[in-house]
Order: sequence, then C-alpha cells, then structure tokens
Amino acid sequence: MTIHRLLAAGLGALSLALAPAARGADDVAALAARIDQRLAAGWGKDVAPAPPADAAEFFRRLSLDLAGRIPSVTEARDFLDDDRPDKRRLWVERILRADPDDESYRDAYANHFANVWRAALMAQTNQQALNQQPALEAWLRQRLRAGVGYDRLVRELLVQQPAPGPGLGVPVVGPVEGSPTAFFQANEFRPENLAGSTARLFLGVSLECAQCHDHPFATWTRDQFWEYAAFFTDLPAQRVPGQAVNRAAPLPRGSIKVMGTDKVVGARFLDGTEPTWKDGGTRPTLVEWMTAPGNPFFARAAVNRTWAHFFGVPLAEDHAADGAGNEAPPGHADLLDELAKAFAAHEFDPKFLARVITASRAYQRTSAVSHPGQRNPRLFARMPLRGLSPEQLFDSLAVATEYQETAAAERLIGERVNPQSARSQFLAKFPGQSQPTDYQTSILQALYLMNNEFIADRTSPKRNRTLATLAAQRTDTARKIESLFLVVLSRKPRPEESERFVKYVDSTAAARDPANALADVFWVLLNSPEFLLNH
Repeated sequence: MTIHRLLAAGLGALSLALAPAARGADDVAALAARIDQRLAAGWGKDVAPAPPADAAEFFRRLSLDLAGRIPSVTEARDFLDDDRPDKRRLWVERILRADPDDESYRDAYANHFANVWRAALMAQTNQQALNQQPALEAWLRQRLRAGVGYDRLVRELLVQQPAPGPGLGVPVVGPVEGSPTAFFQANEFRPENLAGSTARLFLGVSLECAQCHDHPFATWTRDQFWEYAAFFTDLPAQRVPGQAVNRAAPLPRGSIKVMGTDKVVGARFLDGTEPTWKDGGTRPTLVEWMTAPGNPFFARAAVNRTWAHFFGVPLAEDHAADGAGNEAPPGHADLLDELAKAFAAHEFDPKFLARVITASRAYQRTSAVSHPGQRNPRLFARMPLRGLSPEQLFDSLAVATEYQETAAAERLIGERVNPQSARSQFLAKFPGQSQPTDYQTSILQALYLMNNEFIADRTSPKRNRTLATLAAQRTDTARKIESLFLVVLSRKPRPEESERFVKYVDSTAAARDPANALADVFWVLLNSPEFLLNH
C-alpha cells in the first residue's frame, strides 16, 4: 500500500410491457398504501418512522435491488437532474421494462435475478453441481427474459428431466437456453434432499428436522416429511461409482420407504390431501398443487422471500419444524396474506411485487436512525442496512472502475467456471450471507479489497479512464472530487467531505502527483462502508 493511500485512508475512516404496467398502476398504488398502513398500525407510540431517503440514496438502493449494481455516473446524474415529480416510479419502470434498446438496463433485471435465484437454489451444493452452475444461471436468465411468471418458472424447474431434454408434460414458453440440472445435482437427486429444499424454497416450510424423527413440539411429523419426499421418486436412478445396484422390487408409484425402517408411505400433500395421479411422473402432480393460486403456502413464501430481498429481513419467519410457524410482529402476517393474494391475482408476476414494494413509503425511507424505535429492522420504520451479495459487490466494483469481462469465455471453460477469472476469484473470497442485515466483512476480505491486484489495477490512473481524464482536466479540484463521489457513491460530497479531500489532493506532497492523489481518494471511497453496504 503506498504512503499516499495510507494518508488517504486516514481521511476516510418476472416481463411486463408498459401497457400492462399502466393497467395495474392503480393496484400498485393502492397496495403500496396498504403496506404503509399495516406497518404503521403495529408501531404504537414508541416508534417514529424515518424520513424519506433523498434522491441519491433512493436511486443507489433501487439500482442495487433491481439491477444488481450501483448506477453508472451517467445514470446517477440523469436521475438527480430529472425534475419530474414521479421520477422514482418512472425509473422503476425503466429498469423493469428492460427495453432492448436501453443500453443501461436491457439485461440488468434478468441478469441480477438470475444471480439471486441461482444463489438461493444452490444454497447447498457440491462440485458436480458447481460445474453445472453456469448452465442453471443461463436457464434462469433466459426464463426471466421471456417474462414467465413465478409459478411457471417453478413448474419448469421442478418438472424438467434433470438432463437436457423435455420436461414431464409442462409446455415451455419460447426457446430455452441452459439447464436447471444443477438444482437436482446440488440435492444429489435424492428425494429426501429435494423434499427439504423445495419445501423451504417454494413453500416457506422447514421440514428437515422431521426427516429422522418426530420433534416433541413439532407441527410436521416424520411421516409427513417422507410423504412429501415421495413426490420426487420419479427421478431417474443415479449410479454412484463403487456402489452396488439396488435390485429390490420397485415400490408402487408415489411410494417411498422411510429411511432406516421397513415402513413404506405414499405421497401426500402438506395440507394433508392425497394426490390424484395423472399421466407422467409424480412431480407434475406435486407442482400442480404447489403452484395453484389457492395454495396456502406457495404465494405467501414467494412474497416473503421477495420482501426479504428488498428489506434484508422477511415479513415473517418460515413455518418452522418446531411448530412455531410464521411468527411476526402485529400486522405483518395479515400484510403477508394480503400481498400473497394480490401476487396470485396478478398471475404471479414478480415485477408486480417489485413495483408495489418500491412504491411504498417503507421502501423509500432513509436508513439513518433518527429515533430509538427504528432500531428493530423487523418494524420497517427505516430501511435496514444490508450487506451486498458477492455478485452485487463485484458488479458494482466493475461499474465504478469501468471493468468489463472480455467475453463469456472468461467466466467459463467449456461448461465449467473458470477459476482464474477476476469474477471467480472475487466470488470465492466473498461467500453469500443468509442474513443480509448481519453484514460482516472478514479481515481477509477487507485485506483483499484493499490490496488485491484487481483493485490496484482498476484504481491505477494508467488503467482507469475516469482517473486519467480527471487528472488531465483543467478544472478545480472540487469538481474532480464531486465526479469521484458520483462514480463510487452515486451522490455528491457533503461540504465537509469536499473540503477534506480537496485539501488532501491540493496538499504540497500530493500536488506533485495529482493523478495518484485522485487515485488515492478513489481507493478510499471504494473501501468505505458506504460503498460496501446497501442502505
């Protein structure tokens, strides 16, 4: 680390077109208002809501949540200069619309949420699944671009054959790229593993603790776990090298032996009803029940997960195996039910939920604490601070430092992730966090951000066009500092910040090398908590 940087460190301590969106504008506004009414009803006298976020804070948050990255300096300036009274709604629409002619946002939504869902689906994984991860991400990205509803995406995911080829009786919208096979590989093609992961992901139910025994206080029993697992018995058998072939007589359709016993149970839905089998395997019958608009779990779990994406914490906890259920502060359970019904009524369109949540006052509040009653993030009286996902952090660094991967080949070698690419090395250092509001950066991660070759290269005036241009400009230092703040933090500096950094750049020692002095300021901003958090 240079002496300049040591000095500088001290200074810094799923697709709707415009017409359908307009059609549902009244629904969006009314439901956003209901969010705020229900949240406020649970605060009482001890909670005062935070004021609205200013334009810069809101737009950076929105860009991270919908596009998966900070805004470019051009986008930030355009938004801040936009004087339309409803510009927040209009920019939400621009990002979600993903117009092919819009260079800024044409692929941003699909790319980001392909990352989000790939991370959720691959929460537990193995090396074989990691090799197929790019194909899963490509599949998710293509389905999001095609505008399939959330219910259809889940049906296509769970009913496809876990190998290239057609699914079991589920028609597919448009051409399909990639494959979701990695999801089955991550669960080792085992019915019990798929039961636990699909119940948690798509139904908001934690069944895993009931796999081996009945819990004394549990709602879900061991039999219920295996009855649900029986729906995944139509998967093709996977040969494990060195393991003897099981030559036992096949069980009846939709039946499974409870592990460690001789007991055989038949498939049964989690609401206690028995399936009526149709042609094909057992999974199509499961997903037909799972994605039905009246399912008591599916829409609710999707809304809860989406809410957690935008706020860092869910409205309610999962239906736990200990029987605690969706415990939530007063009013949250009712709000979750209301949003779930609206989500199903709007054909499980994830963009509808995004429009509703981002239109609420709750989403548009500042993250700064202005009242003691705002400290509990579950009250949503202010925007909780959230750690960036590894993908958000890398892609934001790429925007700020003008880094572009040369081609998809840099990420992939055949069908495998290239471990030597800048992205792969970075993501390996920054694993995802299950609780975004419990943001932590390890010492190794902090050192990596401060000292690794990628950051050093991208903050060098010889490699960074913005730094080279600013250093050569015949303008005052304050304007140059303002540009760096907009590039990195998507806002203009406060007067005291501007004064501090101008003083450093214009100091006698730094003035001898103004390009590196500006690079030091750039480096400090990239390593600041304000850059590393979503707020």
